[in-house]
Amino acid sequence: MDVVSIEDFNKLDLRVGCVVDAERIPGRSRIVKLRVDIGGGEVRTIVAGGGEYYSPEWFRGKLLVVLVNLEPKRIAGVESRGMALAAMIDNKPIWLTTFEPVPPGSKIL
Repeated sequence: MDVVSIEDFNKLDLRVGCVVDAERIPGRSRIVKLRVDIGGGEVRTIVAGGGEYYSPEWFRGKLLVVLVNLEPKRIAGVESRGMALAAMIDNKPIWLTTFEPVPPGSKIL
């Protein structure tokens, strides 16, 4: 396993995001388009996997751990501006969240 320095880790902008809306992407069953409040009044579009396991309604209102300074990427015609983090169990994402409610934008240290 490769190791990273604390300086490299500190380059990652990890925050708690609140999913304010979610919808299916037409013609795609395995991904979902999320609108995520990442704090400071900013809402980002993030394309997330797991659409075959989770409905858009399941995501709404959820607090997720999000990497917000990931280079944007176009996925299924949608620009994704971040990544919701998950543990993968048998190819099913188990979304990372918090034990207690915290405000959107809270930094993950």
